[in-house]
Amino acid sequence: MKTEGPATGLSIFFPAYNDSGTIASLVITALRTARTLTPDHEVIIVNDGSKDGTADILEELASIYPQVRVVHHEKNRGYGGALRTGFATATRELVFYTDGDAQYDPAEMTALWRRFDDSVDLVNGYKISRSDPLHRILIGRIYHYTVKLLFGLTVRDVDCDFRMMRRAIFDTVHLEKNSGVICLEMMKKITDAGFRIAEVPVHHYHRAYGKSQFFNFGRLYRTAIDVAKLWYALVVRREHRDAA
Repeated sequence: MKTEGPATGLSIFFPAYNDSGTIASLVITALRTARTLTPDHEVIIVNDGSKDGTADILEELASIYPQVRVVHHEKNRGYGGALRTGFATATRELVFYTDGDAQYDPAEMTALWRRFDDSVDLVNGYKISRSDPLHRILIGRIYHYTVKLLFGLTVRDVDCDFRMMRRAIFDTVHLEKNSGVICLEMMKKITDAGFRIAEVPVHHYHRAYGKSQFFNFGRLYRTAIDVAKLWYALVVRREHRDAA
């Protein structure tokens, strides 16, 4: 049974790095959900140089489900590199992605699908509440409000990696970052290009397997530098607008 929403195809992709404990259930949930939305769907997993059993699990999934495709990065390219590969590999008109660590439920893509219509180019999820340790919540809030102010963004949740968008956006928007600041780059460039954004609340769950690759002092320092460089490029120099 098809759930009410746009009559079009759907690409679903997951960036995955050492997600052997969660990725199989996410892919199966995504397949089950996609069948209720549209018969024209695919699921892509970008294995970003995982060192655990992720690659073997993904190959097994691809051998069982014809809708599943796997892209392997021989070396870890970073979160942004994985997202860029996912967007480049997707073939359907709409593209949905979320992370491979199961902190979001792919079944909730139904809410984004229902919100999609001819007046919307991107449906952005926002966390109802964040299920993380207190220090991560505090750092996340500081980051969130800082980048919204610096980059002039109005979306409720810049870093909620639960999004559905028109693939045609990337005919105009060109992403360059390989780090986690790609989400900020993406939302700034999409906003400045005039694409229409809707927002839908989604649940955020405790990490059941593995650990975050982001919350350490070295990574936070590098992120601060990346944000500063991005601000200079997109806000001060407005390079993306000059290139349009």
